[in-house]
Amino acid sequence: MIPTVTITDRISRTLRWKLNARIHNRMYRYIASRADDDVLFMNWAYEENPAMAIPLEPSDEAHRYPIQLYHATATQNGDLTGKRILEVGCGQAGGASYLTRTFKPESYVALDLNAAGIEFCRRRHQVPGLEFIQGHAEDLPFPAESFDAVINVESSHFYPHFDRFLSEVARVLRPGGAFLYTDIRNWFQCDQWEAALNASGMQKVSGREINKEVLRGMELNKPQWDAVWDRMVPGFLRPVGNAPTTGTPLSRDLESGKQSYRMYCLTKA
Repeated sequence: MIPTVTITDRISRTLRWKLNARIHNRMYRYIASRADDDVLFMNWAYEENPAMAIPLEPSDEAHRYPIQLYHATATQNGDLTGKRILEVGCGQAGGASYLTRTFKPESYVALDLNAAGIEFCRRRHQVPGLEFIQGHAEDLPFPAESFDAVINVESSHFYPHFDRFLSEVARVLRPGGAFLYTDIRNWFQCDQWEAALNASGMQKVSGREINKEVLRGMELNKPQWDAVWDRMVPGFLRPVGNAPTTGTPLSRDLESGKQSYRMYCLTKA
């Protein structure tokens, strides 16, 4: 059972979470700067029961379980065909490439704060309709009502001001547009997380915890992720870096409920 904590304890835990997020943000930027061309995903993984079994190109098969997290998130409000899409926090852009090639949106803009990562994406992903822009999640460089959907996968826990990000999402969405979103929080942050989403001005269509699906995907994706982690993470970073695979503190926290991984769909009126 998750214990009850005082307000002081909750503040202390939140501050520790933010410090840990800063450390991991810098660590992942360091890893991204060293990434080989086959390192296209740094998000966690996802598998349903029964298995999703989505058809993949042979070149995508090695990344099946991170791709399925993107697929499940992005299709919550129907497919993306013919729509104008913005992804905030695209990372290595494996998900952006897959979604663009699979659903053929009118346009797909992938934004990330990491300038070096954006250069990697521009060189690595030559996909018609896919554009990469360096920018800040809390100050999106786009006019109001520019997009039919905004996608955000496992990135917002790094943002200093989550409410500002939500405000920007609502601003750039067209009326009827969808915010397609998945991320993780510590259990003591979940009430605040839900409150921010409810206060965003967007309507919550669906929201659910996906710990079981993520744990299943992590187990199936373990050989792939372990190979990347061993190759890309220097020894001095491994004690502070939690790999998103089974047998790590991250997976144990998901199993115990100390962390909650959730998937949401919100729409703009």
